[in-house]
Amino acid sequence: MTAVPAQSTRWMKYFMDIYGQAKPPVLGSFAVKEIEDKAREVMKDHLPAYMYTFGSAGTCSTDAANRRAFNRWKIVPAMLKDCTKRNVETTILGEKFHAPLFIAPVGVQGILHADGELATARAAAACGIPYIMSSASSRSIEDIAKANGPNGQRWYQLYWPVTDEITISLLNRAKTAGFTALVITLDTMLLGWRPHDLDTAYIPFYYGVGIQVGLSDPVFMKRSGYEPVHETTKFPFEPEKVRNAALNAGDADAQKAMKLGKAWLGETNSGTFRSWDDLQFIKDHWDGPIILKGIQRVSDAEKAIEMGIHGIIVSNHGGRQVDGAIGSLDALSKVMRSPKVLAAQTKGDLTVLFDSGIRTGSDVIKAMAMGAQGVLIARPYMYGLSIAGQAGVEQILMQTVADMHITMGLCGYSDVNDLIGKRDELLEPVDD
Repeated sequence: MTAVPAQSTRWMKYFMDIYGQAKPPVLGSFAVKEIEDKAREVMKDHLPAYMYTFGSAGTCSTDAANRRAFNRWKIVPAMLKDCTKRNVETTILGEKFHAPLFIAPVGVQGILHADGELATARAAAACGIPYIMSSASSRSIEDIAKANGPNGQRWYQLYWPVTDEITISLLNRAKTAGFTALVITLDTMLLGWRPHDLDTAYIPFYYGVGIQVGLSDPVFMKRSGYEPVHETTKFPFEPEKVRNAALNAGDADAQKAMKLGKAWLGETNSGTFRSWDDLQFIKDHWDGPIILKGIQRVSDAEKAIEMGIHGIIVSNHGGRQVDGAIGSLDALSKVMRSPKVLAAQTKGDLTVLFDSGIRTGSDVIKAMAMGAQGVLIARPYMYGLSIAGQAGVEQILMQTVADMHITMGLCGYSDVNDLIGKRDELLEPVDD
């Protein structure tokens, strides 16, 4: 799939090309459920990798709650509106974007495809969609920035290390590599209870995969007694081979990978919980917008305003951290009823973004009508990555915005920015 023009008309062009093409889409379908099923089939010989990426905490009830929340809110279209010309461009935190859609930070992409995060970063740039890089990536900060290119828009997501010097090093590297905003994930100070991973002891980090940000960091590697490296992880990832090589064959490289994996996990998912006061350290060492990801309570959103934080992402990590939790769209509904949040958003003091459960363009519209200024997409593009690499990610991004572009007009809106906060006129709650 090739890049399309930078103007907003790219999405309509993509829609028209779909109807005019003589061959099926690269993913075989535009239906997200069929794409999901195909991704599982592609990964059938590596099911633990599939489950690690797409599974959720406990009984997966929070993941299900995310989708139920979307299903409870129905769109009420308005007729006879002039929506012939439609705009989906927006400005968030002072930066102009072609659409209010972001690549969510998903780690360890190298267990699903040989190109891993590089394919996703290239796809994001080709489609004009901003890329948020995970600290748990299977490629280095610098290599991903290079793949995203000079015109790519990118933010860096931080799993906050225990060691201050390592944190400062990561922030400096991200800034140097052209990442313009910092996303701090608050809900993963330690990994959630995920039975599917525990049953198979599938933790890639312990075997040196998903720690490439650490392996390429001079401060972390010096503390561990090594020189930094920018490596490409092997695909498919087979942890039992690494474990057997390290324990039974005495393979020095495998032993090193496991040693460093344990050390990096101890830095970034150590179980060390941070406080609101600790945010000052990040503010002192990051010159740019700071966004807090994982907000679910109104009181936390209001505290972020008090702390002078630039933005929040209402997210429950796609249901991967806490079983039995509230659906993220339900959380957004509560947050956006706060007079303090609304006032800060209106003044431009707080940007509100949304994550968890997005599958279609209609979902994007619902989240924005609820009050989000932009939306993160995760699982769908990872389905596309596992099936067809960069081209698969491109299809997911293009079809999601094309869907939003079309549906927005059919609902009576010609500018995506006019959707924000229009819950009472655009959405109607129904019984679950």
